[in-house]
Amino acid sequence: MQIQAFPKPVQMRGDIWQIDLLEQGRPCRTGAYVILDERPTVIETGAATSHDALCHGLAALGLAPKDLAYVIVTHVHLDHAGGAGHLLTLAPQAKLVVHPRGARHMADPSKLWASAAQVYGQETDALFGSMLPIPQDNILVRHHEDTLSIGKRTLRFFDSPGHAKHHFTILSEEDGVLFAGDAAGIRYRTGFTGFPFEFIAPSSSPIDFDPTAIHHTLTMLQDLPFDWIYHTHFGASAKAAAIHDTGRLVDAYAAMIDKIYGPGIELETVMDELRRLLMADLEAQGHLPQNLDALDIDIRLDAMGLIYYAEAQRRTHNPS
Repeated sequence: MQIQAFPKPVQMRGDIWQIDLLEQGRPCRTGAYVILDERPTVIETGAATSHDALCHGLAALGLAPKDLAYVIVTHVHLDHAGGAGHLLTLAPQAKLVVHPRGARHMADPSKLWASAAQVYGQETDALFGSMLPIPQDNILVRHHEDTLSIGKRTLRFFDSPGHAKHHFTILSEEDGVLFAGDAAGIRYRTGFTGFPFEFIAPSSSPIDFDPTAIHHTLTMLQDLPFDWIYHTHFGASAKAAAIHDTGRLVDAYAAMIDKIYGPGIELETVMDELRRLLMADLEAQGHLPQNLDALDIDIRLDAMGLIYYAEAQRRTHNPS
């Protein structure tokens, strides 16, 4: 599904809004969140290819980049942070808030870009656009349990590995919400899939997928005071549902790759098994999609990440 017009921002709760970033021209795929507090704050920029959609959404909320105080990225994967340098070019007064493991990649994105190119190949530039470095003076690191006051609310940051080692989640206790990035799964919306139902599944994209770390993160999140998870992909889920569905499917993904993995396994083999797993899980929930074609990109990336994970496990247990 491809669309051209920029959709209007959606009010989530109070003065928190979501901007659809139209990743790859598709709606309900990737979103940025805007908090209209005393110090206006954006959470996630998306890729550089989403820059126009982000700026259009800000304008619809009465903001220009020069009005922003903070730009926060949950982690430095290109679909979350690839456009940060472009936004900061227009917002030199703003601070980019990033996990300590991701800060150097925002100052010098060359290694991050090279790593992405190993996954996406020649399609990298078309999918994500270019990355621009961000001056060190504009980068603000937040560690586990650090806080950031943006006005009437104080945001709190939590190291949340499992999807990426450079991932934090952001709690707004005043709003009862957690900005989760990819740490608590992906919510697949009807607007993206075309299915007459929505569901949550984990992301195992390369290269940091770690089931044990994910469960530690989910256990930590379970104990935090919030009711709603705001996914970057895409929108809101009730806390219990997101944590439960992400956790049980992480276990299913890990069990599947442990069962079928062998040196030299074909990517298509893992993709086929992942499709079967997801289709069976959806059918068990009473859903009957004809196919999972809408998820092809994610299934490919998740399968790649599962192979990385299995290879790492093999090296750990059978060092040579």
